This record gives sequence, C-alpha cells and structure tokens, in this order.
Amino acid sequence: MTLRLGAIADDYTGASDLANTLTRNGLRTVQTIGVPADGLELPGVDAVVVALKSRSISAADAVEKSLAAYGWLEARGAGHILFKVCSTFDSTDAGNIGPVTDALRQATGESIVLVTPAFPETGRTVYQGNLFVAGVPLAESPMKDHPLNPMRDSDLRRVLSRQSAEPVGLIPLDAVAAGDGAVGERLAALAREGCGAAIADAVFDADLETLGRAALRQRLSVGASGLGLGLARALADGPPSSAAAPFPALGGPAACLAGSCSAATLRQIAAAEASMPVLRLDAEALVTGNGAVAEALAFARENLAHGPVLIASSAAPDVVAALQARHGGAGIGTAIEAAFAEIAAGLVALGVRRLVVAGGETSGAVVDRLGLAAFALGPEIAPGVPVLRSLGGTDMRLALKSGNFGGPDFFRDALNMMP
Repeated sequence: MTLRLGAIADDYTGASDLANTLTRNGLRTVQTIGVPADGLELPGVDAVVVALKSRSISAADAVEKSLAAYGWLEARGAGHILFKVCSTFDSTDAGNIGPVTDALRQATGESIVLVTPAFPETGRTVYQGNLFVAGVPLAESPMKDHPLNPMRDSDLRRVLSRQSAEPVGLIPLDAVAAGDGAVGERLAALAREGCGAAIADAVFDADLETLGRAALRQRLSVGASGLGLGLARALADGPPSSAAAPFPALGGPAACLAGSCSAATLRQIAAAEASMPVLRLDAEALVTGNGAVAEALAFARENLAHGPVLIASSAAPDVVAALQARHGGAGIGTAIEAAFAEIAAGLVALGVRRLVVAGGETSGAVVDRLGLAAFALGPEIAPGVPVLRSLGGTDMRLALKSGNFGGPDFFRDALNMMP
C-alpha cells in the first residue's frame, strides 16, 4: 500500500472531520483509531487519517504518539503528512501543537512548516495571522471559556511561538492571492530568517487550494480540515464528490451521548427534548462517581425500547468553573470522560449499535472503551461530521461531533441518517 496522503489527527472528532473532507474531495479515505495493527486490511485507499487522543495530554506523550503514527504512515509510502489540529487551534502555552510540529518537522527533515487552521466553510478564517470564528476574533468567541484549552489570544503567531522551539512567521493574504509560487517563496524567505513555522492567511476556499498546492512541495504541513481540502484537491484524480454513498440500514436501539459544554451542544440538547427522552446527568455526580453511570443505564433500559435516548452531562461555563475550583481542571475532564466511556459500554451491552457522541474528548474516551479499530466514511450529517461505519469488529454506525459543530437539530438529523 502506497498512500498519497497520511494524516495525524490530535483528536477523534477532528479526524472524522478531516476524513470526511478528504473523501468529499476525491480521496478514498479510512480513519483509524491509533496506529493500526498490522492485520488491519486497508485495500484501495488513497489516504489514512490516524486518529490520536493527544490534544490535551502531556506534550511528551503527544510527541511520542505522533511520531509513532508518522513512522507507520511513512512506512506505507505516504507522500505528504498533515498534522491535523482543531480549526480553533485548541492548545495551551505548553502545547501540544508546537511540540508535535517541532518533532514532526525534525523527523521529516523540513526547515519550515506551513500552518493554517482556516476552514471558511465552517466559519474559520485567518487574516494577518489572527483567527476568526464566524467573524469573531478567537479570543472573543465562546472558545475563550473552553474548560481544557481556553483560547484568549487571537494572534496565532503569538500562540504558536509560545509553544515552539523556533520563531513563527506569517504568510500574508497578498502572498496567498499571488499563488502557490509566491507562497513557496515566502516560506523559503522565512526559513532563511530562522522561522520553523509560518501561519498562513486564508479567507476563501480558493486560498486553501493555493496553500494545498504549496504545502505539497514539502513533506509536512499543519492545519485543520480546510488545509486537507486544499491538499485533496491538489492530489485527487477526479472532481470533488457531493456525497458519500449511504451505508446499509442497521436498525436496533440508538442513543446519543453529550459530554461537550459548548454553546452549540447546549442548544442541540435543548432541541432534542422535543423528539426523544433526555437525561441531564449531574456533573458533580459524574466527577465523584456517585451513581451517575447506574442512573444513565437505568434510564436507557427504561426508554430504549420506545426509540432513541440522549444522555448529557453538558453544563454551562459557570458550572464547569465551579467544578474545576472544587476538583481541579484536569481531574473533572478525565472523570467525566471515563464515566461516559462506561455508559457507552453499557449501552452497547443493551444492544445499541447506532451511537451519536458530542464532544471531542468524550468521543475519544467512548471509542477507546469500545475498542473500535477503524472507520469507513459515509454521508455528511453536518459540515465536518460524517456517518461512520466501524471496521474490523462489531458492525456499528457512529457520529463523532466536535462540540461546536452542527445545527440546532443535529441529534435528530444524525439519527435520521443512521437507520
């Protein structure tokens, strides 16, 4: 197997987003969970997205996992490696975007790396190195209150410089507008100045296509799914595809889990109450292990025979802040993820084979607990969120959603596309 493109994603929902983008833009793509086992068959594949749960772990562990994924992709002839990060650049001053980028840059032998989280289709644009979310500067968007990685600086040069070993430069919009040749010249000039990375402006899809062509002249790039769009369009043989074919209907019980506390997910939970039973778990009980898992499974047993259910722990930012003050920031996230992983395992034991999960960290915990190895890509539910079919084990249908993605009726829409 020789891959046109290999990708290393720092969380599972982001990996699904990227795999969906690559598929829609002409590359036959499979998403794996971690570095695949040698026995996993991947015939007829142009691209593999290796999904890691490395966004919020220690920088050293993130580097180790990312280099292992790089070694697997390189051994399979990947012509280019994309380190896929969140389109809101989720990270802290300790990493992990900077440390992983530095390590992969050294592994590939590149002197400088093109970096952009821009994805105009989902409202993420970069201008003069500043990231905007739906037209609002990152530091003024709801991401400023993210419980694990609060983003309070919109200037990505400053953000990345604080986590990187080398200076970070800028590829301004006028250079991007001048074409991929001008982008390459700017990269070379910044490398001569000692920069190890360059934030690239992008406000339109055409900018992503330019950046994709420029990035392919090197072994490595860093970005969100928007850069994946540019890379795929430069690599694919045919025109973009509007939709992947639906999977065969699976039937049986279905459930939704929501561990994200994003504003979008909170609205989606409220909307779901009109179409399915919803259980709002007490976040304090999830953190302390005070019967929340048993409550959730009892609720599921009572209601699954009548249709889908939604189990949520999502809380408003002030509630999350109070929990962090009492239990510590990292501790509450880990405890809630572990609880949802156990709930998911219990749901599968009850016969659930169709599962919708909201929240990147929650999705990672659930997929790990269920032992799923890889996914094929199906139709798109919402921008960046495809239907997934598990490979190499129990046949399941899943949707793994980043907290901010999807419209108000996302849970209903997802279940309708997973018959």
